[in-house]
Amino acid sequence: MADMPIRDAATVIVLRDIAGDRHVLMGQRGAHAAFMPSKFVFPGGAVDAGDASVPLATALTPTCSARLGQDAAALAAAAIRELWEETGLALGIADPWPDAPPDWQTFAHRGLRPSAAALRFVFRAITPPGRPRRFDARFFKVPAKALSGDLDDFSLASDELSHLQWVPLAQARALDLPFITEVVLAEVARADPYEAPASVPCFKNNDEESLFLRLRG
Repeated sequence: MADMPIRDAATVIVLRDIAGDRHVLMGQRGAHAAFMPSKFVFPGGAVDAGDASVPLATALTPTCSARLGQDAAALAAAAIRELWEETGLALGIADPWPDAPPDWQTFAHRGLRPSAAALRFVFRAITPPGRPRRFDARFFKVPAKALSGDLDDFSLASDELSHLQWVPLAQARALDLPFITEVVLAEVARADPYEAPASVPCFKNNDEESLFLRLRG
């Protein structure tokens, strides 16, 4: 049986300081989800075909863009879109967007355009073979203060993630997590909370081996 194709994906690690303690935004996938059922994860999902043509109000930093390569803008747009769809929290700046595509119209109705300036590319992981779905996922950090609206209001979120909550970073690894999410949390906990790392960890899986590399540049 042929292995599943690998899709590009973007995941967002939102960090928030609450009473002097760093928290991370997480939600739980449905019990019947095809991919990682019942696990607590960061908001994120696959890149859509239209993401490459989304006009970002501000671009990624040059360092992040160079590390991501030619798909940088599409990955950034996917990260912002998935964060909006799954949590109802918007990463954008005030700017009218009357010709927003259908997937972005509720975002645009808030008077916003997507802004990638606060995103920091911090991790990359490829799903191992044999899984029902496979992704080449790029993980982005973003400070909660860069988001628009009430950080505790998830009323506009889709139903893809339940139990959306701000979890103390030191306690997040006690949740029921996918292995790669545990690895990412460990990396985030020991790094500067809001800046890009000196090198980006990359966890690659294929039929022969698993490799843990570091992307520099």
